[in-house]
Amino acid sequence: MTEVRIFRPAKTAMQSGLANTRKWILEFEPGAAKNIDSLMGWVGSDDTRDQVHMSFETKEGAIAFAERNGLTYRVHEPKQSPVRPKSYAANFL
Repeated sequence: MTEVRIFRPAKTAMQSGLANTRKWILEFEPGAAKNIDSLMGWVGSDDTRDQVHMSFETKEGAIAFAERNGLTYRVHEPKQSPVRPKSYAANFL
């Protein structure tokens, strides 16, 4: 059975905003081991599903897609960090 992972990506260290963190991503778990090319050192795999990343507006939409296609899924809930509002003047205290 094919297993997929459903998650919302975290913001990168270079972001202060929430761009690209609102959609839910469905990606396939690796089905084959990675192999290293001895000449160039590139890492590759025979599993093409590793390249598939699907995005959904809601978690329920991603789960419905997985169930409709007979995929086993795991949902990773995002960690919520508290928002501490402060004024611009607080930078100069």
